Order: sequence, then C-alpha cells, then structure tokens
Amino acid sequence: MTLTIGVDVGGTKIAAGVVDESGKVIDEARRKTPAQETSAIVEAIVDVVHEVTARHEIAAVGVGAAGFIGADRATVLFAPNLAWRNVPLRDQLASKLDLPVIIENDVNAAAWGEFQFGAAGDAHDLLMVAVGTGVGGGIVVDGELVRGRFGIAAEIGHLRVVRGGLECGCGQHGCWEQYASGRALVRVARERALDGDALLAAANGDRANIDGQTITRLAQDGDELSTALIAELGQWLGEGIASLAAVLDPGLVVIGGGVAEAGDLLMVPLTAAFASFLPATDNRPHLEMRTATLGNKAAIIGAADLAKAAQ
Repeated sequence: MTLTIGVDVGGTKIAAGVVDESGKVIDEARRKTPAQETSAIVEAIVDVVHEVTARHEIAAVGVGAAGFIGADRATVLFAPNLAWRNVPLRDQLASKLDLPVIIENDVNAAAWGEFQFGAAGDAHDLLMVAVGTGVGGGIVVDGELVRGRFGIAAEIGHLRVVRGGLECGCGQHGCWEQYASGRALVRVARERALDGDALLAAANGDRANIDGQTITRLAQDGDELSTALIAELGQWLGEGIASLAAVLDPGLVVIGGGVAEAGDLLMVPLTAAFASFLPATDNRPHLEMRTATLGNKAAIIGAADLAKAAQ
C-alpha cells in the first residue's frame, strides 16, 4: 500500500498526516508555526515530516499552505499570515527530506480532499467555500483541480462586495471575507454585544473573549443575538455564492471551515439568500449545497493525495 504525507501549514500550527490510498489518516504529528521566520518554518515542516517518516515508509509529501502558490506547484508567491514571499518551498523541502514534494494552496488541497474522499465523493465538479479566519475557495471541474494560468485561481474571499468597504489584508477594501468569514462574525458580535446579553456574559464581560465557538454554542442553545449573527453571516455567504454561481455554474457547493459547525443555523439563511440573489433564479437549475465531511483533516488528505503525482 502506498502511503503519502499531507502537511497543512497554517498561521499557528503545522499538522502532518500519513494518508493511505483510501484517504484514511493513519498517523499524525504537529508543531507550532514560527510564522515570522522563513527558515524556521521550513525546519518545522521538515521536523514534523521526519517524525512520521520514522514510523512509515513514505512515497511523497504534499504541502498545503495558505497563500498564493505558483503554477509550478513549487513556489509560495505570497502568504498573508506567514513570512513567505517568492519562496522556492518545494526545492527547499525536497533537498532536506529526500522525497518528492508538491506544494498546493491549502483550500485547493481541502477541496481536492472533499472531492476524492469527502462530501463530493459522488460528484463530477465542486466549488468549495472554506469559511474560517477568511474565505477561501477551491474549484474542481470534470475531475480536475482548477488552478488558473498563474496557479492562484479561486481566491474568492477577495471579490469586492462593498465599494470603499472595510480594509482587507490583501490591500484592497470591501472584500467578501471582511463580511462573510469567521473573523467577521466575531468582529460584529463584539460590536453588538450589550451588557446583559448572554454573549457578553459567556465572555465574562470582556468583548475580547467572544469567539466563534461561543457564538455557535449560544445560537444552538437558542440565544437570539447569536442566532441572528450567524444568520447574517449566512446571508452574506449566500449572496456571494450566487454571484460565483453566475460565473462558474457549479453543480455542487461544499461549505467547510469552523463556521459550518453551526449546521442549519447557517445553512438555512445561506440557501435562502442564495436563491434570492441567483440571477433568473426561477428559470435555471439550482446547485446542491453540502457541508464538508473531512473537518480539519481535509487539507492534509487532499495534499497527500495530490502528492501521488510527484512520485
């Protein structure tokens, strides 16, 4: 049985998993991300891979990183939360690991994982919308991952939806992820919570303690403010997905990321907003929406499967 490793490199942690041919993670390891030192990040990836290769015979390594990955699947052009600018990451890792390595955007990798082994296992195409700190995207058409001419397709979180809107980390203003992400959910909750609200009470009276998990838990318990906040987030997502459907015409959208744990509290307003804003909504087929099934292992599984091409 061929085993490959998938590595998910985020702003706070580096998670590696040994993945078999069925998409099952059979071993794992992780490290903290030394986000401001490029050489230290490389060494941390090498270290976590060495930990699991000591226990398994590995054929190749796939790395999913948050950022712009070049068409060569070798170079990190830009990473918003890491100190990477035009870093030849594939070659740096391959020389230290003595294994074939492939680099991919983390949400592209997650989309591929869901397409091969998760929520879209029976589909021919998908649009993945990953709602976390930002909003990431991944597109599969006719069984192929769509990467674009320069490798950086599907950066859907940076579609501008509000002219002159909130400043985004990409340098623009009014990007979709400033209104439709987990970070946006928390920002709005901190702005709207008042003394006496269950949300502020759960945060011990300190707005800085309000987080997405607290909002979701209270909404599931029936708190009116928390429920309204998640519904508003769903509306932003539904409107944006309607615009993407007008361009891409996908048959399936998979919603991933931590916010998806809200279930129907998110999906009901999301699908309603989608139907309201889809052009000619009464005169066209509607896509199917599903929530992701692989959780935080999606990028690991997808990156490991993509690594088979590097063998």
